[in-house]
Formats: sequence, structure tokens, C-alpha cells
Amino acid sequence: MSTTTTAVVGAGWAGLAAAVAAVDAGERVTLFEMAHQAGGRARSLAADAGEPRLDNGQHILIGAYTATLGLMRRVGVDPETVLLRTPLALLDQDGVGLRLPTGHPVIAFTRAVWTMRHWSLRERLALSNAAAGWVLRRFRCDAALTVAQLTAALPERVRAEIIDPLCVAALNTPADAASARVFLRVLHDALFSGPGASDLLIPRRPLADLLPEPALRWLDAHGATLRIGQRVQRLAMRTDGAGWTVDDAPFDRVVLACSASEAARLTRDIAPAWSASAAAFGYEPIVTGYVRAANARLAAPMVALAEGPQAPAQFAFDHGALGMTPGLFAFVVSGAAPWVAQGMDVTGAALLAQARSVLRGEGAQGAVLVKLVAEKRATFRCVPGLRRPVARIAAGLSVAGDHVDGPYPATIEGAVRSGLG
Repeated sequence: MSTTTTAVVGAGWAGLAAAVAAVDAGERVTLFEMAHQAGGRARSLAADAGEPRLDNGQHILIGAYTATLGLMRRVGVDPETVLLRTPLALLDQDGVGLRLPTGHPVIAFTRAVWTMRHWSLRERLALSNAAAGWVLRRFRCDAALTVAQLTAALPERVRAEIIDPLCVAALNTPADAASARVFLRVLHDALFSGPGASDLLIPRRPLADLLPEPALRWLDAHGATLRIGQRVQRLAMRTDGAGWTVDDAPFDRVVLACSASEAARLTRDIAPAWSASAAAFGYEPIVTGYVRAANARLAAPMVALAEGPQAPAQFAFDHGALGMTPGLFAFVVSGAAPWVAQGMDVTGAALLAQARSVLRGEGAQGAVLVKLVAEKRATFRCVPGLRRPVARIAAGLSVAGDHVDGPYPATIEGAVRSGLG
């Protein structure tokens, strides 16, 4: 019996997962990637001489990302070494906020809400009652609802300090536009699916070290053919109907793990309806500003920030506290379309002013912006009623990526699960 030949197009996290799974299934794999490095939209950038290696954006994982953690272990990465695991905490620049203790998730969440001493009794009771209602309804709601509509009855402080940060962190879509159904699914899996599921897993190494480069080494060692820096130009059905050709090379099976727009281009003549669906996404950008400030610190390794007209970032990360580069901080602007429209100069100036206002220590006022990274198609816009393309196009032709039909928004875990099938 001949060995199945498989082409995986795209070496982001979905493509790497698909390639590893195919090798484990005994298939002969060729992996194509148009960029000169793997990782897709969660990748490391080339470093200047003597400078730390930065990422295209600050990413976090959570304990519920079981498929991602399993894939990391499969290619020889120890998550406990490369990730800092901490209980979920949404702390502000003064270190005040929601802290989930260990234990049963429902009990832990309830305890966390009722220890928010800076909230009024009414505010704590409102969030507790809302969460209880979501549990009773099994985290289901009308598919047409936005997160803002779902939580409209909550007090303004509860929405500003808990709902809005969680929404933009999980869906990268503002609450007034984000799908309430997807938001509730994320809350269920993160907060209520088991001990440790809500833990924050913050990278303490460049993203390349978490999966992309170890996976490429693993694939190479297991006989896969790597075509890095090669963009696929053509995809066609073989004339004998027994498979597909990728740039005229024959394969029994093809997995399109590239971006939705690339997959749409490659399938335009093969599956026009599917191609049109993949091409129809709206997108949300993410901007990350890397700030250097010697002798400065944040109140915690990750803090949630008050967003405003002159304060673009919702989260900040202290790389020194994460065991990486002391004095380096990442400020993240999710749902960044309004800031991108104003231009990077305006965004960078506002972000640096915000950084100086929230950093602590004698070096805060001397902070400088060392790099501003805009990922303009960071995630699809996760709105109510969004119709995502299915994973199977035809016999032997499938798709992997966080954009394919599934319960999760555009996340690393969604991408990995799609790749693993």
C-alpha cells in the first residue's frame, strides 16, 4: 500500500498542527510557507544586532488551550518552561482588580467577584447574578446579540473593568459589535470548564520558541519536506481525478492552512462559492508598541489599562517580570481600527504618553518607543451572525485555520484545533 502524500499550504500554527498530525498518521508531508519564517500571525520578527527578538504582537494563551499545549509537547517544547502560568487576574495599573483564586471555577469566580472591595454591593451582585444566569442558560443566547446588548443591564463599572477587557482580549472586537454567543462560549471554556482552564499562560520566550521553530525542526527530523519562502501559485485537481497538484506537483491530499484571502485565491476556480465566503471576512487590527524604560515596572506582569481618547492600549506586559528583557514593556491596542486610521505616528505618540503615565519607578518618564508593530489583519471581525467557511471543500482538499467554521474566535487554540482535525 502506497504512502499518502500530503501538501500543507501555510506554516502558521494551524499549518504546523496539520503537518505534525499528518506525519504522525504516516503520511509523506510537504509544507509550503510564503514567508521566510513560520508562525503566521503569531510569529517572531527578525532581531537587529544586539537587540532582543520581538514578536509581531504580544500574545497570551490560557489553560483551556489543551490542543495547543499538547502540540507544543509533541514537538519537544515544555509549556511550563516557556510560559508563565498565573491565575486569571484583570488588574489595573495600581494592581487592583479581579483575581481568580485556585479551586473549582464557579466557586473561584464567585469568590473573586465578592472580593472586589472597590465595587459597591450593587455592582458585585449584578455580575454574580449575570454569571449565574449564563450558567443556567448553559452559556447560550440569541445569535443576533452583541456583547454590549447581552450585558447592557450591568453597571457601567462592571462593563468597563471586566466585560469590555475580556471581550476585546478574547474576540479582538469591541463589545458593541462582538458576538455575544462566541463570547459566552469563550467564557464557558475559560472560566467554567475545569480547574486551571482560566489560568493565564504568558510567553516568557519569543513566539518562535513556543512552537514555530521547534515544529519545523521536528518536521524536518521526521522526514517532511519544508518549502519555506515559497508562495504557492496554483492549485488544481489532477487530470486523473486521484488527487491534486500544487504548482504542478502531485499530491493525494492538500490542506490549505494559509490565510483566508490566500485560500480564496487558490480556490477561486475550484470552488467559487467557498472562495467567495473566505474572501468576505472583515478584519480587526492589533497594534503593539514596545517601550523601553530602564528602572521602571508595572504593578503586575500583565495589567489591564483604562482605554480612552488619548489612551489606546488596553493591556500592558512587563517583559522583565516575565523573565525576558528587563526594562522592556509591550503595550497592546486590540480592536485598533480607529487608531490605525489616525496613522502610526499619532498612535505611537499616544501610546508612549500612556506608557509614561502607567509605568512605575524613576525611569518611567524616560520611556522611549522602540518599535510599533501593526498587524492589520490580526483577526477576523467576530460579529453576530458571521458565516465562516466549512473545513472540507472536496475529497482530499480541506482547510485549516482560525477562520474556518467552529465555536472559537480567531485564537491560537482555534487554529491548532482546526489543523489537528
